[in-house]
Amino acid sequence: MSTVSAAEIKAAGGLEKWMRNRAPVQAAPSVQRPAGVPAPVKAKGRFPAPGRTYRNEGMNQTEARYAEHLAALERAGKIVGWDYEGLKLRLADKTFYTPDFLVIRASGVVEFHEVKGHWEDDARVKIKVAAKQKPWFTFVAVKPGKRGEWEVERF
Repeated sequence: MSTVSAAEIKAAGGLEKWMRNRAPVQAAPSVQRPAGVPAPVKAKGRFPAPGRTYRNEGMNQTEARYAEHLAALERAGKIVGWDYEGLKLRLADKTFYTPDFLVIRASGVVEFHEVKGHWEDDARVKIKVAAKQKPWFTFVAVKPGKRGEWEVERF
C-alpha cells in the first residue's frame, strides 16, 4: 500500500478532490505479525497523554469497543485502515462535523463512521447534511446492538 503525503493532497486541491481522482486502493496482503510484536501505531501528530495510546486517545468506551472491532476487520483484510477523528468536514460557516472514524474498505470506498450509544437530534442532522453535501463518501451511523453486534444505519 502506498502512502500519500499532505502535500500531494493539497496539490490535488484538497482531500475531496484527491479522493475523487485517485485509483482504487488494492487490499493489503495479509501479513502475520510474530507473537509479541505490537501492531504499528497511527500517530495523531502529538504524544499521547500518560496511560493512553494513539489509537484510543480521547475515545469513550463505546468508541474504544468499536475501534477494537475495526482493528479485527483490518486484521481480516476487510478494511485497509482506519483513523479516529482523522478529519473535520466543514458543513457551513462556523459549522463543522468531525466523524468518529474514517474507514477505508478493501474496495477503496471511504466511509465515515459515527458511533453513538444514544442519538441526539443535532448529531443526526449533521451526519445527514454531511452525507448530502459529500455524496462521494459513505456515512454510517453505528450503535451497540444485542449480543455484541453493531447496528448500522447508512446515509
